[in-house]
Amino acid sequence: METGPPLRDIGCFAAVARNLSFSRAAAELEMSQPAVSQAIARLERTLDLRLFERTSREVQLTSAGHELLPYAEALLEQAATFTTEAARLSGPQGKSIRLAYDPLVGTLAAQVARRLASHGARTEVELHPAVWSAATAELVRRTASVAIMSAPFPPGLATTARFHVPVTHLAVPAGGPLSGTAPVRLEQLTGHPVLLPRALWVQLPGRLRTVLQPQIAAHEIDDLNAALDLVAAGRGLMPAPRLLAETVRRPDIAFPPLGIDDLRMTYGLVWDREHASTEVMALVQTVQEVLRRHLA
Repeated sequence: METGPPLRDIGCFAAVARNLSFSRAAAELEMSQPAVSQAIARLERTLDLRLFERTSREVQLTSAGHELLPYAEALLEQAATFTTEAARLSGPQGKSIRLAYDPLVGTLAAQVARRLASHGARTEVELHPAVWSAATAELVRRTASVAIMSAPFPPGLATTARFHVPVTHLAVPAGGPLSGTAPVRLEQLTGHPVLLPRALWVQLPGRLRTVLQPQIAAHEIDDLNAALDLVAAGRGLMPAPRLLAETVRRPDIAFPPLGIDDLRMTYGLVWDREHASTEVMALVQTVQEVLRRHLA
């Protein structure tokens, strides 16, 4: 019976596609860069397809890679669901769980808590808003059992239920020269300091890194709402996800559309597999169900 390519190689393909970098994918997967490169080469030989175009400066998906990526992500998600459900069935019973979540995706966290309660689960979900640095610290200290957070995901922890938040707007001072521009093009950012969310920086295509590098004033921003204060103060412009542009109403901030394609931030559910309880597994499964309904 033909088994197809190993899940490990498919996971490497998805990680390189997310990061558009072999080195960043290796760090995310806790593998060496040569091992990731070998996995991609092996997968390309198995499929008889070229998945990436590689140059000395950047990595880009080929058209075949673009078409296969959703199938790879779905396959990895199904494998994670299988493992999650098995762990849930084998784990002990408990009563409560603390869910740290990025405030940008608070609606998702609330939907998960409601859905879990509506199923009659005995698990009580404690919702705790936390940006990337705070969520990472809570997971390490085990004060939070699970986190819905943005990439880069902490090494050594399990990650599933990944989803993408498109970055479609630019946060600028209201009344400024770009506040009435639609859309703002890449060349119009010349001369302006740029503030980059951490989750966008790790996935920024190489060509954009090269163009924006001289203008980047910060690239490890976790708290997007707090960063808007810097924008309003004239410290820089910030590429903003659609969710932020649609929910924030400030008289000192404008959100003109950003005319740069394929910008996105990746989020996922992160937990410690070695200390996963029945409650954690039930929560993981519920997040996957909510996302499937939302993306259907």
